Amino acid sequence: QVQLVESGGRLVQPGGSLKLSCAASGSAFIINTMGWYRQAPGKQRELVATITRRTTTYGDSLKGRFTISRDTAENTVYLQMNSLKPEDTAVYYCNADLFGSTYWGKGTLVTVSS
Repeated sequence: QVQLVESGGRLVQPGGSLKLSCAASGSAFIINTMGWYRQAPGKQRELVATITRRTTTYGDSLKGRFTISRDTAENTVYLQMNSLKPEDTAVYYCNADLFGSTYWGKGTLVTVSS
């Protein structure tokens, strides 16, 4: 059973930066696809970014401000967020796909406010 634990969420001012981390445990294998999704209050969960060993994919309008990266050997994924806006306020969830199963973390809250 893969477990995902996110960290790094906090209150940040508009225009600020934040880096989220997600560590996966419980897998003896390298996880092919890891990613980040977010859910703002009253809205559906949406894609932020995903990363495989070769490719990255970003949600609409996030590329350029957000950068996903990973430590493949450690099954850890990161999300660098720059130029944060109040509309980036959301719970950010880590996601992993392994052998056809999808796993989710419990989320970390990012609040962008002055």
